[in-house]
Amino acid sequence: MSVKECTHHKDRKQKLIRRLCAGILIFLFIVLLTILLIWAILQPKKPRFILQDATIFNFNVSAPNIFSTSIQVTIFSRNPNDNIGVYYEKMHVYANYHNQQITYYTQIPSVYQGHKDVNIWSPYVSSNNVPIAPYNGPDLKQDQQNGGVWLDFKIDGRVKWKVGTFTSGHYHLHVRCPAYVPFGNNPGDGGIIVGNNAVKYQLARSCDVSV
Repeated sequence: MSVKECTHHKDRKQKLIRRLCAGILIFLFIVLLTILLIWAILQPKKPRFILQDATIFNFNVSAPNIFSTSIQVTIFSRNPNDNIGVYYEKMHVYANYHNQQITYYTQIPSVYQGHKDVNIWSPYVSSNNVPIAPYNGPDLKQDQQNGGVWLDFKIDGRVKWKVGTFTSGHYHLHVRCPAYVPFGNNPGDGGIIVGNNAVKYQLARSCDVSV
């Protein structure tokens, strides 16, 4: 075989590889463009969360830095999308005080939320003799004695979007529900006695949602 024939064969192979690569790139571009167009037409919106109420069963700083509590919260979630469903997975709720977690994680069952659908969860967040930061213990006890405490009820989990038969990959879900929880028997507190030493407070607080 001559040198000219070898060169010609090599050129043909290189052209074939270039055409193959160009075809793959064009295909990927069309797929991505289609997804972007669908996404733009559907205009997906983040789920909406509201912290409706909190029932305090126990809230006690038993030592300077030892904390115990049991709180039942009612969380309202709504899917505002007309054509997109939401899968909620591996969700956990807990309470923070001054950026420190002060309760254990409580799991919320996985669920599918259809178009414009609503879900309501009523998990308990609790802790039992949990050590907290030295600077938070006295502040927490003082806030309680003063008649109320600011808490952040948080939800961490994962979501997937469903459009027709297409289901997206996982996205991280972060929900933060700041709420001022009052204590005491003042008429303005809005507390309702629901059991032995248990008081329910209507909060109706909107939550910040990040996906």
